[in-house]
Amino acid sequence: MWGRFVIHGLHLRPLLTLSARDPGIAGHVSPPGVSGAKLGKIAGQTAVVRLPAGCDDEGTTTGRRQFLRQPPRLTFACELDPARLTALFADGTVAAELRAIEARVALMLSDFSDARAMVVRQLNAAGVPVVAIPLMPYEDGYYFTTGNAPRAAERYEQWQGWAAEHRLAWEGVGLDIEPEARIYELLVAKPRALLPMLLPRLRDTGRIRRARAAYAALVEQIRADGYHVGNYQFPIIIEERRAGSTLLQRLLGLVDVATDREVWMLYSSVMRGIGPALLWSYGPEAQAIGVGSTGGGPDIPGHPQVPALGWEELAEDLRLARRSCDDLLIHSLEGCVQRGFLPRLRTFDWHQEATRPANAWLAASLRRTLLLAFWASAHPLETLGLASASIWILSRRACSGRLPA
Repeated sequence: MWGRFVIHGLHLRPLLTLSARDPGIAGHVSPPGVSGAKLGKIAGQTAVVRLPAGCDDEGTTTGRRQFLRQPPRLTFACELDPARLTALFADGTVAAELRAIEARVALMLSDFSDARAMVVRQLNAAGVPVVAIPLMPYEDGYYFTTGNAPRAAERYEQWQGWAAEHRLAWEGVGLDIEPEARIYELLVAKPRALLPMLLPRLRDTGRIRRARAAYAALVEQIRADGYHVGNYQFPIIIEERRAGSTLLQRLLGLVDVATDREVWMLYSSVMRGIGPALLWSYGPEAQAIGVGSTGGGPDIPGHPQVPALGWEELAEDLRLARRSCDDLLIHSLEGCVQRGFLPRLRTFDWHQEATRPANAWLAASLRRTLLLAFWASAHPLETLGLASASIWILSRRACSGRLPA
């Protein structure tokens, strides 16, 4: 359902509607006369942005049927350099396709150039909502990490100035907190070089605390500026949270920070054997789910590209994600355009129910193993005590078995 974008009495192109059930609404007060709304910004001025509901919270059969009848809100991640980005939207066809399926664009911003601003203006004019995802220069990690947390607020301010200068409209801001780009490159080119690089991080627990404080302050600043703020996480962060561990965050530079909307990146193209099973397992717990990839990768020359899904694989993943969530992100827009997926999504049958993957048990077992490993890392003394007690019990049993009758 399309709503209005209102700025000081001016009516601009329609954007998306927001339900009072959206998890991002909690704790925010709507302006007078606006029900279930979220504040947004354009060119430094306060605006009202309406967003759609998040994931299904209906517990009844009737509620679930009604939920499944509604198409989900789709967001397409786009991670192109200015030249390729300009070419992608040059003739207006892609913007028209996005508008037809009422989709958003999550635009990765590796630079703040005039060419990139022109594309955002085109999307604004076409009525396609855009979520800004500011990124770091490559030499500073590209993604937001624990290591560049002190500079994240400065990067956000640079984005603010650029957006205001070009009078660009945004539906929200996303924080892509991932391992630095160099880790992905080493994983492909020189995996043996990763251990010497990562192991020293295990001792630095203070860096995690400082990064959490820095990103929590940044989230509050983004909210104070009137933006809806989201973040993108690997789903195994949930096991680490439950275990009270920071192992993953210390090793990979992730930061567990609370935002209005957390997207779990469940890209089965990088885990083809178990990817659909992980979608089945994690989906019911997710606020929003990222599926893919349909191709593409970071705006970094020579960086490894993400493996691509075919149409049938993507369709299966979309149905698996849709069974419990109506806020879906597809990586990537450029991959979908290249493979001709956008027209097929216009007529996609969302009513067809997903089937349980045959190896769903494997995903559940993997999650239990991860939880145990994270718990052990967070409770070394208890783990040592349990291990010692187990060894003692087993040795006593072995000795008892050798005693003469």
